[in-house]
Amino acid sequence: MELLGRLLALLALLLVGTGLRAGGVLDRRRTAGLNAVAYYVALPALIFVSTYDQNVADLLSPALVGGLLVVLFATAGLSWLVHRNGTTSARSSVAMVQSYHSNLGYLGLPLVAATFDARVTAIASVVLGVVTLTQLPLTIVVLSTLNGADAALGDELRGLARNPVLAALVVGLAVGSTGVSIPAAIATGLDALGALALPVALLCVGASLQIQASTIDVGAVSTVVGLKIVGMPILAWLVFSALAVDSATFTASVVMLGTPTAVSTYVFAAKLGGDREFASLNVFATTLVSIATLFVLITLVS
Repeated sequence: MELLGRLLALLALLLVGTGLRAGGVLDRRRTAGLNAVAYYVALPALIFVSTYDQNVADLLSPALVGGLLVVLFATAGLSWLVHRNGTTSARSSVAMVQSYHSNLGYLGLPLVAATFDARVTAIASVVLGVVTLTQLPLTIVVLSTLNGADAALGDELRGLARNPVLAALVVGLAVGSTGVSIPAAIATGLDALGALALPVALLCVGASLQIQASTIDVGAVSTVVGLKIVGMPILAWLVFSALAVDSATFTASVVMLGTPTAVSTYVFAAKLGGDREFASLNVFATTLVSIATLFVLITLVS
């Protein structure tokens, strides 16, 4: 019941964010400000406090990296098979990337931190880093290739080097691996900032969700939902079971890969010739349905 209550609270925050946008409270400028707080402050703080007392050798293993890449590329391959004959390249390209591109930062890691222990959260931080460094370039390549758009892949990769979330992961793992001591007052303050990550991020996601009746394609949306929040975590379950990883690695990987489509896919679709309205609808649908699927998934892995 506690888990169900937590997930219902997530849904409530999403709806509050949507309501505040509809009411004009969270306009574009204020939503951008909240996004900045989540992206530059709360999420980096959460990642640092999750990893600064962990040794990277205890978290990062060949099985973890290999399993993540297998699940990601297998899901991407399945999405290509399912969506390659879509009505338009703009729509099929969006359906492909949104079937594998996970919301690891704004939903996955904060949810894991609120639900599981410190070791699972630390491994989830590593999952975020590995998958982000892979899925982001893949998404750019797929959208730009299928839509004939000019994509500055090099600029995006250089942007990753300046990503505060990934920087916090590197610094946290470096501190943990070298045994540098962090004063208790600083750790406590960062922990308090990290606790803001989930509510602030959910308000931002809710404020970003938009639906237009004219964009609803039940068949295409259903396949995106099915692949992203049902097929991908099932595949992750099978792969990491076969790899016989420890329970913390298994839990972190399966839950993180069971998260809905990232809001950033809407941004990439808009920049690289994708169907923006369809992208927004898929983000909304996968996020909404994931409240139920994450409940089932977390219950099973627990």
